[in-house]
Amino acid sequence: MSAPVTTLIALLHGPDQRGLVARASGWIFERGGNILHADQHRDEVTGVFFQRLEWIPAAPKTATGKPRVKDVDAEVSEFLAFARDELKMQATVTESTHRPRVALFVSKADHCFHDIILRWRAGEFPCDIVGVISNHEQLASAAEAYGLKFFHLPILPGKKITGESDQLALLKKLKVELVVLARYMQVLSDEFLRQFGKPIINIHHSFLPAFAGGRPYHQAHERGVKLIGATAHYATAVLDDGPIIQQDVARVTHRHSIDDLVRKGKDLEKSVLAQALRWHLENRILVYGNKTVVFD
Repeated sequence: MSAPVTTLIALLHGPDQRGLVARASGWIFERGGNILHADQHRDEVTGVFFQRLEWIPAAPKTATGKPRVKDVDAEVSEFLAFARDELKMQATVTESTHRPRVALFVSKADHCFHDIILRWRAGEFPCDIVGVISNHEQLASAAEAYGLKFFHLPILPGKKITGESDQLALLKKLKVELVVLARYMQVLSDEFLRQFGKPIINIHHSFLPAFAGGRPYHQAHERGVKLIGATAHYATAVLDDGPIIQQDVARVTHRHSIDDLVRKGKDLEKSVLAQALRWHLENRILVYGNKTVVFD
């Protein structure tokens, strides 16, 4: 089997101006690259332009005309400088073959935990799950059965700072680049978020901003709603208020019990979290303020 082709994926945003699409694609064309995907969006309220570009860099040639190994790092640096200095846009560039190191945070609920791992083992997620971290021990045997390292780091009453310090030390040791909260039932402190400093995706069992916090299905049942939902978002210092990545809903009626709502909700949680994780790993999400632009 041949090695996968390395593509470069750029996410850009900045003030809209004439010729941005032509100039960016022209830069790639002039260097012999081949664009595989190009998409853009303009926020009509703010006048901000967003773009996603994916291309195959051309292999440069030696003096004799023979292809040599492409210096991908150099092309990344050159494009970032071009975006900053000439397009006046903020940009990130990622190699498609990079597999982020991911840690799953779990508590007792196991439906999102199993769903993510099974999809990962099936090849749906281009990442490496390097550890399962939990404040409880219930999922230890399941994680080990999947061949994953399980770390029990309890958050004891009055010792949250100590518990989070242990988590941060472990994340640093494992070189984690992304944390997925697969129904992790602890609120991460502002200090934890600041020190980790990398993306954290959370799944909330509610169609945010409705019914934030705990026991949303009970709240929804008491309110007599006709729709329940699930929301995947990036974690921020404000509880359940980070940039939303994906949401979905299911219809319910007065005939549905709380157990019915929980069962339907779990199905939503699994699919919504999986889609959000897939988009993140494929570099399709551009966070801007407290919103996201998803190039799906």
